[in-house]
Amino acid sequence: MSGKTKNILLVYFGFALAEIICWGAFAVELDRALRGNALSWAYVFEWPLFALYALYMTRRMLREERFAPQPPPADPVEDAAREEYNEYLRRVHRDEGSPTG
Repeated sequence: MSGKTKNILLVYFGFALAEIICWGAFAVELDRALRGNALSWAYVFEWPLFALYALYMTRRMLREERFAPQPPPADPVEDAAREEYNEYLRRVHRDEGSPTG
């Protein structure tokens, strides 16, 4: 499974978890509000808004994940030049500790 597929599945998992929590809390607060707790009426309207926000963020994260620019493929010539330069740096630093360097 590719990294992109794992990220998409994690976004869906997070969305499902958020919806379960929001709608569960909505049901609890609705029950409390109907039993006479006046403050719970505010939460009755707040939890569905949180659920909608979770939907909005899920769509946004999925769009970013699906349409993210892909890194360009590695250039073997550039990689060889980089490795040659790194080897040069290793030699220079190795020679710094010698008495002649």
